[in-house]
Amino acid sequence: MKETIINNLATIQQRINNACHKAGRNPSEVKLLLATKTITPERIKIAMEAGYTLIAENKIQELKEKFEALKSHQHTNHFIGHLQSNKIKDLLKCDVTCVQSIDRIELAEKLHQRLLQENKTIEVFIQVNTSNEASKFGIAPEEALTLIKQVSLLNTLKIKGLMTIGIFSAELEKVRDCFQLLKRIQQEVIALALPNVEMQELSMGMSGDLEVAIEEGATIVRVGTAVFGARIYPDSYYWNEQP
Repeated sequence: MKETIINNLATIQQRINNACHKAGRNPSEVKLLLATKTITPERIKIAMEAGYTLIAENKIQELKEKFEALKSHQHTNHFIGHLQSNKIKDLLKCDVTCVQSIDRIELAEKLHQRLLQENKTIEVFIQVNTSNEASKFGIAPEEALTLIKQVSLLNTLKIKGLMTIGIFSAELEKVRDCFQLLKRIQQEVIALALPNVEMQELSMGMSGDLEVAIEEGATIVRVGTAVFGARIYPDSYYWNEQP
């Protein structure tokens, strides 16, 4: 198991390096985030010990279950799933440094209120539904600027960038359209020069489309399956989160 994970990490890193070279980018500009949904702490620790310490969960329950087991290994925790307001308290107990899935002002305000109580701040990304699929969460692209302006007024939330889940399609040009749209929104936000807003990060691209994402400006690619192996459920089980 260890050898397989180490080899997979090397393969993904080489894919990142190759994509950066093709796009004329420095590989140091792109971080590999390990999507650890359904992955046991023992397997996650193998990746951490290999130097890949940026991880993320989709579900609060899994985050809580793994928190104690992973505490002994220095790492950075992001949250990339749909966050329900009643789970904010649990999330903040697990040393999450960034929530990549802020997609509505009500959630941002409740997170802000909780952070005020705890005298904390947190980094956030605004999640944009660039594929316009009803099955996906994320703010509609045409409403993203309004949401960013609203969230920028909440001083406990440090906006660092944008996140999207590209369309699940074998046609990579359709996926590319999603990533190009996120990049355009990033540039529009940068032009506004809003206080409390940085637009350094674009979290986009997964195992199947990370090269396209890097070509279009991704700074974080989220990879799970290609490192840890196939899961018992398909990705759509985790990302298609409509009730």
